[in-house]
Amino acid sequence: MTSFPIRSASNCKSKTALESEIVQLTPALRAFARRFLRSEDDIDDLVQETLVKALNSLHLYRPGTSLKSWLFTILRNTFCTNYRRQKREPTAMEAAMEQVSIAPSQEWALRERELEHALTQLPDDRRRALILVATGTSYEDAARLCGCRIGTLKSRVNRARGSLLSMLGDNYD
Repeated sequence: MTSFPIRSASNCKSKTALESEIVQLTPALRAFARRFLRSEDDIDDLVQETLVKALNSLHLYRPGTSLKSWLFTILRNTFCTNYRRQKREPTAMEAAMEQVSIAPSQEWALRERELEHALTQLPDDRRRALILVATGTSYEDAARLCGCRIGTLKSRVNRARGSLLSMLGDNYD
């Protein structure tokens, strides 16, 4: 591993000299980025983002301090910011997958039609009770909506499930 001398900008006479010193420290930045990332492409991206930020913020650099430490701090902070952003924001692939609607396979489409047909054959009170509970309505609220006691509603739901299982056969157990 090559060690780079720590130089301060006080020796630099112009902005151009400081920029060339930053370019000379690029291999050290790449080596430091490897502590955070494994992929060479990700390392390149992080170093590039660091260099852009450093060059755009040269006016904030204090002469007399270590340029290498300043660049390393920018790199570390950039990595941390990107990491936090990735944790809270879905990647493009995850966002695209959420928007993609996948049609059910033929088998599931057939089962859906069979279930819909079987539901229409249930008595109205049992079908309504089952659908309310299946869609997430609490038993208490479903009983109130059906105008019956909770025990009656639970009985209707149980009977509706049993009727559906017998109509649909053993494949739905």
